[in-house]
Amino acid sequence: MTQDNARDFVDRDLRGARFNRATLAGAVMRGVDVDGLDIDAPWLADSTFVVNGVDVVPLVEAELNRRFPGRELRQTKDPDDLRVAWAVIEGAWAAAVDRVRSMPPGAVDVSIDGEWSFAQTLRHLAFAADVWLGKVVLGLPQPFHPFGQPHVEYETDGFDMSVFTTEQPTFEAVLRVRAERQAMVRDFLATVTPELLAEPRPSAWWPEHIVSVLHCLHVIFAEEWQHLRFALRDLDAQG
Repeated sequence: MTQDNARDFVDRDLRGARFNRATLAGAVMRGVDVDGLDIDAPWLADSTFVVNGVDVVPLVEAELNRRFPGRELRQTKDPDDLRVAWAVIEGAWAAAVDRVRSMPPGAVDVSIDGEWSFAQTLRHLAFAADVWLGKVVLGLPQPFHPFGQPHVEYETDGFDMSVFTTEQPTFEAVLRVRAERQAMVRDFLATVTPELLAEPRPSAWWPEHIVSVLHCLHVIFAEEWQHLRFALRDLDAQG
């Protein structure tokens, strides 16, 4: 076995290895056994991913759009299409909530492989709406609900985590907050215009970086579809 430098893996056995929040951008794999390889890359649509000389990104995106009708509208720029896209998202999540309600008690709080539970996922989506609509677009002085679920790494970025509760709210309480945030997005979209969509705003985490209102909505839509996929995947794992 030879290994030219710390970034070369030659004749290495990485079976069962897990890579979480790791960067593999630009990695080159040759003569590799990928049987059972499971990759989840939330930002795949903005990447190039070549397998045996074929860029598989368009294939994956087409399949996800087939599995999740309406997902193809997540990047639309038209106000009417944005309203349609949000209605589809709400319907898809309503079906997911109905499904988890039909499962054994406690299913909403089950974590698979250390990922967020169903209830925590809904709390995170409330947080995403608070960040990108409440804070960035609407400029609310205190946009965050204490039941919101931010990523833990935000604490290291100077984010004030004290506004969020450390207690576990009931699922019914989570659903109420979730419904309020869905309505907030729905009400905003009801009267949004192309001019408003084009207005500039300071980005959520980097105020010196200016983004459009449309960009903020696209982030919310992306969060909704990505976490729906994660949630359904983990519900499937529960059986």
